[in-house]
Amino acid sequence: MVYITEELLRRRAEHNECEIFSLEEVSLHQQDLERIEHIDRWCRELKILYLQNNLIPRIENVGRLKKLEYLNLALNNIEVIENLEGCESLQKLDLTVNFVGRLSSVESLRLNTELTELFLVGNPCTEFEGYRQYVVASLPQLKWLDGSEISRSERIRASQGLEEVRRRVREQEEEYLRRRAREKEEAAGEEKGSEGRKPGSDWYTDTNTAPLEEENKENQEVEENQEVKEDTVASSDLEDERREREFWNTPCSFSPESRLEAHRHLEEKKRAKEKEKEKKPKAPRTLITADGRVMNANEPRLDFSLTEDEENNTIVLDLAVYRHMDTSLIDVDVQPTYARVSVKGKIFQMVLPAEVKPDSSTAQRSQTTGHLVLTMPRAEGEIKVTKTVQRPPRVRRTSSSEDSKRRNTVPERLEVDPSKRTTIDLANIVPHRSTKEGPLETSRVAPPSTAGHSSFSEGFVDDPDVPPLI
Repeated sequence: MVYITEELLRRRAEHNECEIFSLEEVSLHQQDLERIEHIDRWCRELKILYLQNNLIPRIENVGRLKKLEYLNLALNNIEVIENLEGCESLQKLDLTVNFVGRLSSVESLRLNTELTELFLVGNPCTEFEGYRQYVVASLPQLKWLDGSEISRSERIRASQGLEEVRRRVREQEEEYLRRRAREKEEAAGEEKGSEGRKPGSDWYTDTNTAPLEEENKENQEVEENQEVKEDTVASSDLEDERREREFWNTPCSFSPESRLEAHRHLEEKKRAKEKEKEKKPKAPRTLITADGRVMNANEPRLDFSLTEDEENNTIVLDLAVYRHMDTSLIDVDVQPTYARVSVKGKIFQMVLPAEVKPDSSTAQRSQTTGHLVLTMPRAEGEIKVTKTVQRPPRVRRTSSSEDSKRRNTVPERLEVDPSKRTTIDLANIVPHRSTKEGPLETSRVAPPSTAGHSSFSEGFVDDPDVPPLI
């Protein structure tokens, strides 16, 4: 059974900075509550209260909420409309799919003069003959009933013949109450029968033979092999499936008791699953093997990319962390050979292609995408492979032992004969012009000496009409 506690109210008051004394709206739906309590003392400023889809059997402890305007009690086990007279500002009341069969209890809402909307769809009282006419005539302040507007003509017709409608409604109420009394007796009998049918209670057991039977049972368990145990487990699973199918397929009346029974059945099933999980704890994921080998892991199932920046000599890991997740939920651990990131307790681990420097590594979070970027410099620079040029094989010549010794001791050098030089010296072909000469002045070049060049001077005549070469 779940109770309304201060802690529960503060958790539901996050929009009000967890303050409950000034709370104006609170939602307590789907909490398996079975009683309304403490709200009228702790939250006196409430205007809107959501209590739908619980197991509340009675309206109580809301009479002090003078400012309450909207109360939602849909999908509960309420059978009577009561204890709402103190809600002076109540404008809307939702009792959809409850078990209100005492239609005359609607008259308790006459003091709620501000009430304009009422929902009773899905209650047994809506099947009564004259239901709508009775409600419209009993509550003149209503403007909407079950989502339909009440017109002026309908209100006039409802006030006519009200006594006859009221008499028929009371007769149907008495019949319904008798039927409900029988349902309660049957539910109580079934509950007693289920309590009496405990495991082994239907079998007659002699107290004198009980120890012997226990000893035989223990011996039998010891003798059973693994195949028999597996067959037993399989048969028990089939039996549980059969009981589960029988429970949900057996027809029953729609009543607060049947609703409680279904809820308890689901709770027992949930507890059984939790016990199985406790008995069989989940084996921890192996991140590093016994021989020291690091494993890759991606428990949070995040997208990632691992790239190598050759210019900066770094390895970059881009992890697509959830955009709106708080950074305090992320833990980063960089090792020389791998990087590990914990995201809300789930491990992401990646083996790196090269050894990195953990002390020089950085972790940054993107403010736009939320991605986590790890920049890890390499421990050593990358050795780039250069292209090798294939050279022609050398021809080795046979020589004497003295030549080989000299070749090993004296370094071999290449010598070039100056006479073999084929390049032409172009520096002194044209003589330099004197700075004193003008641009129009020319100077005659003295003829070269004929000493040593007799072959060149023979037959040479200096013609004065031919200008000399400059």
